[in-house]
Amino acid sequence: MDIIHLLPDSVANQIAAGEVIQRPSSCLKELVENSLDAGATRIQVIVRDAGRTLLQVIDNGSGMSATDARMAFERHATSKIQSAADLFSLHTMGFRGEALASICAVAQVTLTTRRETEEVGTLLEIHGSEVIRQEPCQCAVGTNMKVRNLFFNVPARRRFLKTDATELRNLMQDFYRIALVYPRVQFTFVVDDEVVLDLPVGTYKQRIEQIFQRNIRKQFSDQLLDVRVNTQIVNISGFVGRPEAASKGNPQYFFVNGRYMKHPYFHKAVMTAYSGMLQADQVPSYFIYFDIAPQAIDVNIHPTKTEIKFADEQTIFQILLSAVRESLGKFNVTPSLDFNREGDYEITSRSSVPVDAPKISVDRQYNPFKRSDYQPSERNAQVPQNWKMLYERAKTENSGQNQIQTSVQAELELESQPVVKELLWQYDGRYILMPVAGGLMLIDQHRAHLNIMYQVFLLRFSNSQSCTQQLLFPDTLDLSADDAVLLGDLLPDLQALGFDIDRIGPESFVINGVPAELADANGVRVVVEMISEVATIGNAREQWHSRLSLALAQKVAIPYGKQLSADEMADLVGRLFKLTSPALTPDGQKVSVLLDNKTIYSMF
Repeated sequence: MDIIHLLPDSVANQIAAGEVIQRPSSCLKELVENSLDAGATRIQVIVRDAGRTLLQVIDNGSGMSATDARMAFERHATSKIQSAADLFSLHTMGFRGEALASICAVAQVTLTTRRETEEVGTLLEIHGSEVIRQEPCQCAVGTNMKVRNLFFNVPARRRFLKTDATELRNLMQDFYRIALVYPRVQFTFVVDDEVVLDLPVGTYKQRIEQIFQRNIRKQFSDQLLDVRVNTQIVNISGFVGRPEAASKGNPQYFFVNGRYMKHPYFHKAVMTAYSGMLQADQVPSYFIYFDIAPQAIDVNIHPTKTEIKFADEQTIFQILLSAVRESLGKFNVTPSLDFNREGDYEITSRSSVPVDAPKISVDRQYNPFKRSDYQPSERNAQVPQNWKMLYERAKTENSGQNQIQTSVQAELELESQPVVKELLWQYDGRYILMPVAGGLMLIDQHRAHLNIMYQVFLLRFSNSQSCTQQLLFPDTLDLSADDAVLLGDLLPDLQALGFDIDRIGPESFVINGVPAELADANGVRVVVEMISEVATIGNAREQWHSRLSLALAQKVAIPYGKQLSADEMADLVGRLFKLTSPALTPDGQKVSVLLDNKTIYSMF
């Protein structure tokens, strides 16, 4: 008995939809790209319930005839290529002929379309690959595609969709990737009957400003430097951000021949050009457009068409690296030292020792020991009696990730030994030296306080006992549309930490108060950085809490160079060793090192 058979078209289309249409944003991308291929100069996107209920794209493109409208939904039906050779000379966004067939297999689709040369258009309705009706209709020139109830017949796929806020953010990210490369096209983005973005025709720089302008950065485009180089291999144009405007969540985009792409190798070229100009946790903005012969690239690698292979990647790497370096040099963008400003580090006279700027950004105005409620008690002024046991336990717990490299004697005695606060000594404004029975312990004061404050902020998510410092003059915060969506979802968590933020518009917020520990900080800048912290994380709330707590702890932790009194040092050490894991910071950096007597003696 024969067991191999052909799958029905409806089943084959659903299988293809698993690769092409992964979520509402995938559907949006395919529909808008079809509008662009049709020569549209005005495109309107309408979304309801983050694309679950409705995803509609209206354009003024060339439209389709009645026959073409029906054929467009057949699998592997396309007007963009004729033969396999055409795959290497593509001038259109789409070419596979799979998108519409995949969409109608997992959604309820209604299409109205008309060509300019025809007086009557076509109405076509398809549910789950089944044609419900096709008839003439009156409609405007162009195409109006309505996709309702995505994954209505694939409940398992529908359950895997994230929250509305997450899916809407994904929709807007894919929308940006198209709008940024077509500034000569007017785009409108409507969410739940509210216009979120209205992008008029303009230049590339104007389009970037329209999407990414923020109150904290005033004119976003003012932070961008022009990049332009023309060679026989590739033409590169676009913009890169000034190093001083770098932050954790800056936008970074590559485009090739009008198509968004991901390319880690070229990203490395840009980051190499910024070598020595940025802190470790900061990245620059860049919007870089490649213009290259279609024969020199291969876009037929993945159904999403965002992974692109270049024939001569190494040469383009060097051209891109040189172009970005030239742009940074042309505008005299080089690191400079301000000798009139209190420095974060000290230059040594030994030329053989490299001097690096600190990797941690700190708020120098914050001093937790000068707060009115700071009252070190006798209990806090002493190190816990079982500090050795806590230290050993911390070493054991963290041995799998970042082994603490100390040569503590195995037979180190565990009997308690109170530490007199007068014996604590601060070295180089960075370390606290504490004599113990078995040797000498060195504690990094910044990391110790970071570890403590991380636990303080983390506990606020569960006990909701935060202290808010109300601002005398509330700050207004204007965000890009996708960041506004994320902040709306993030508000309960920020309120638990002590922020007082109200929404006053679709993309506008007012900051009335900040956590008491951040009373002297720029509230707008802090909130924007909090958004950047969680922008790349999934929908797991626990990860959000950990990332936000660490980011705030880094801001309020005692800075290097701060001179501490004996009481302050004793209080800091006492609080540190009350933690369950005092030896490592949440991001895996060592807090303390124990030099045993044997190691010390061997130095002489």
